Amino acid sequence: MLMKESHVDLPTSTTPIRVFIIEPNLPDYPEAKFPAVVVWSEIYNATGPVLRFASQIASQGYIVACPTVFHEFTSPDPLPYDTAGTDDGNRYKAEKKLGAYDEDAKVTIDHLLSLPNCTGRIGTTGMCLGGHLAFRTAFDPRISSATCFFATDIHQSSLGTATPNDVHSLDRVRCGDLQHAEVLMIFGKQDTHVPREGRDLIRKTLEDADVTASFFECQAQHAFIRDTSSKGRYDAALTRECFGLMMELFNRTIARNLGPRRKVKGEVEHVC
Repeated sequence: MLMKESHVDLPTSTTPIRVFIIEPNLPDYPEAKFPAVVVWSEIYNATGPVLRFASQIASQGYIVACPTVFHEFTSPDPLPYDTAGTDDGNRYKAEKKLGAYDEDAKVTIDHLLSLPNCTGRIGTTGMCLGGHLAFRTAFDPRISSATCFFATDIHQSSLGTATPNDVHSLDRVRCGDLQHAEVLMIFGKQDTHVPREGRDLIRKTLEDADVTASFFECQAQHAFIRDTSSKGRYDAALTRECFGLMMELFNRTIARNLGPRRKVKGEVEHVC
């Protein structure tokens, strides 16, 4: 499927946020409509690996939006995958207000819903910082599903600068804010950013809150889906398999109009 790329600068309460849009290009079908996916980047903004990842999703028949979340601090250009870029990205991540991350998600979803070629069904995904932002984006009731790749800071409740009115992600799960969505959490078991205790806490919190969630842990390190500058951690075979898991979720939850989701509870029959 052919694609076209563009960008839009959306107003926020601080500075405009640039959102890259990658979408199917089918000139013979001018009234075609597609579901949408919000793709959140790592701490380096919308880099080549992130935009290639987004393009792969778009080629499956989705409108993809890639926000650049550090608009309060720097340009929309990607940060380099070096020590200086890493230090800048980590500093921006910590200094940005927690509520500002949520505002970025809201304005991005609002824009997608305004597009005439969007069906109104939206999912989200991201990696590293973006995995956590996808997790938080799923609190929006307009989001049907989220795939979170090695999401950082969830287990530590340490994303951004929180005000007394802000609620960190696991506390929002405990409050029932994720009941409407389905979540897929993907982690490498050798990820030093999210150790076993952190993964166990995330899993337990989701299960205790009765969230529809799947957990996939594989033999990989952090950033194993980054196809360049991965510092020796990229695993193409695992990336392919994880991409398939993500697309299964999106194809099932947003590619089709299934109507409102209603959980049906009951005992599972024990059969062989």
